Amino acid sequence: IVTPPWWRTKWAYGLYAVMVVGFLYTMRRFELNRREQKARVRESELRAKAVEAEKRALQAENERQTKELEDARTLQLSMLPKDVPHLPEYDIAVLMKTATEVGGDYYDFSLAQDGTLNVAFGDATGHGMQAGTIVTLMKGLFLSDASRFDIQTFFNHCSKSIKEIRLERLFMAFTLVRLKGNSVYLSSAGMPPVYLYRKRDGSVEEILLKGMPLGAMKNFPYALHETKLERGDTLLLLTDGLPEQKNASEELFEYARIQQAFSEVGTCQPDEIIAHLVKAGESWMNGATQDDDITLLVIKMRG
Repeated sequence: IVTPPWWRTKWAYGLYAVMVVGFLYTMRRFELNRREQKARVRESELRAKAVEAEKRALQAENERQTKELEDARTLQLSMLPKDVPHLPEYDIAVLMKTATEVGGDYYDFSLAQDGTLNVAFGDATGHGMQAGTIVTLMKGLFLSDASRFDIQTFFNHCSKSIKEIRLERLFMAFTLVRLKGNSVYLSSAGMPPVYLYRKRDGSVEEILLKGMPLGAMKNFPYALHETKLERGDTLLLLTDGLPEQKNASEELFEYARIQQAFSEVGTCQPDEIIAHLVKAGESWMNGATQDDDITLLVIKMRG
């Protein structure tokens, strides 16, 4: 009996088979890992390209929105009069402090041939170009028709015009004040109250006339308020930007603070009254972001 060497034994051949299978398995795993790693690299590259494409799309969208806001702000400001009227009986001042996003605050003046001054003061629903559309329409109606109609007829004329154009849910909250001598006539369509400072006793009257915004309903029965001004009396018109401004604690400035701040400076000149109200609002905000356009208009009877 000749005993074979160890490398030719059954155990050796079994070991050889295991080694061959192990080698083939290792090579297979290496190839699979290489392909998997290549796939991950490819996936990473595709993901990076997708992120870059999304970033470019967002940048383009931001640029488009910025351009739209700039166009809307330009349109909004172009709708406003360059100067306030200079009248022998009244001193007038106005301020619009725009927010980051363009709103639809609007004011305007129209002087009739008999000396009657019509004052338009409004706030369109929506923001950006939507608000600019309704303000543009309202400016045309005001300049062409405000002097031809009484206030209530003018309001219903505007509502009918807005509804017939079918601007869907775009409306115009609006106050119209008509001054003739010391007589004041005003009506409101969904606007904040008008405040009247009486010099004789230092009181502040709140004139709140409830009514649907223009364009919401045809033939709405708008109320008309009439009063007489005395020397030194002052009217304050405002949009809801200041009273509804929040501070860092999410608390509203509210109309009571407006009335109180107005009573403190009712004897001052219109521009000083506006400066005082703006300062009070900024102190209340205490660094909080301005949420909406703030527009204030003050008319004081000289005396």
